[in-house]
Amino acid sequence: MASAASAVDVVIVDSGGANLASLRFALDRLGARSRVSADPGVIAAAPRVLLPGVGAAPAAMARLRALSLIETLGGLQQPLLGICLGMQLLYSHSAEGDTPCLGLLPGRVEPLTATPSRPVPHMGWNTCRVQQPDPLLRDIAASDYFYFVHGFAAPVGTASSALTDYGQPFSAAVWHRNLHGVQFHPERSSHAGARVLRNFLALPCS
Repeated sequence: MASAASAVDVVIVDSGGANLASLRFALDRLGARSRVSADPGVIAAAPRVLLPGVGAAPAAMARLRALSLIETLGGLQQPLLGICLGMQLLYSHSAEGDTPCLGLLPGRVEPLTATPSRPVPHMGWNTCRVQQPDPLLRDIAASDYFYFVHGFAAPVGTASSALTDYGQPFSAAVWHRNLHGVQFHPERSSHAGARVLRNFLALPCS
């Protein structure tokens, strides 16, 4: 008999974010079998893992710690996709609340700088500039728009596969080994976001 984890295409980490339902609906539209779980065993056995996040880094890390998921997420070999705050949590540190994060990617997440013409948080539709090949961005065009909602951003680095500018360049997508991240919300980004999720679902499981 197949286990609960092997019977799905992707497990969504129950990180407490408000976007869990919309993310699962987006996966349903793609015909994917998903499950929301905070169980370390279920997450470790999943073929692919999504780490969503809406809110503040200190609260998100506290929840992951309380659920004993820090080591589980750090030990995954299968594809892991962090979305929005979930992507930021992949980094070593966040300036938001001076929070140590998962440490799976080097670097510090910093606040965006507000100006009269660029309020923070950054909310709205923006394009991405692909910097290097990334299977998550297959068939994504320079004219494709994605929906962003964030006040902090990850630095530009060797893992950056796509950048977006909002007064300053920041990582819109990252890729390092099994780790993937997008600062935008693919579940709210229409056809382009659906394509990113479809590409993630097509990644081979380890």
